[in-house]
Amino acid sequence: MQLGSFLGIIALALSLGVTAFWFTLARRLALPNDRTSFVLLWLVSVGVGVIALIEGTNFIGGIPPVVAISISSLLIFTVYVSPQTVESSDIIKVGDFIPSFRATDDKNQIFDSISLRGHLVLIKFFRAHW
Repeated sequence: MQLGSFLGIIALALSLGVTAFWFTLARRLALPNDRTSFVLLWLVSVGVGVIALIEGTNFIGGIPPVVAISISSLLIFTVYVSPQTVESSDIIKVGDFIPSFRATDDKNQIFDSISLRGHLVLIKFFRAHW
């Protein structure tokens, strides 16, 4: 086996392992605030994948590094463009009044939060972690 092909398999294994761990944490809603370690591991995967291609592979051996580079690059980009920071002054606590807002519901009707006044309501907002 060529060195490039071997490195490509290592890059793909690293990329898939880190990505699987990321999505496991995302399912548990337990992603860390500091995502530097994930980004660094994906960068290592990209680097090893690039080195694999430079070292040379056959056609089939070139697939793992290209997949590793693609997956890791996409996830690095996704983490970069979607930081999930919330200012402490903007956090709504239990018992607080919600700010007025309007949104479209699942039936394409306009919903106004003012219609909830006088009622106890639980509202859960979910934002994906990617």
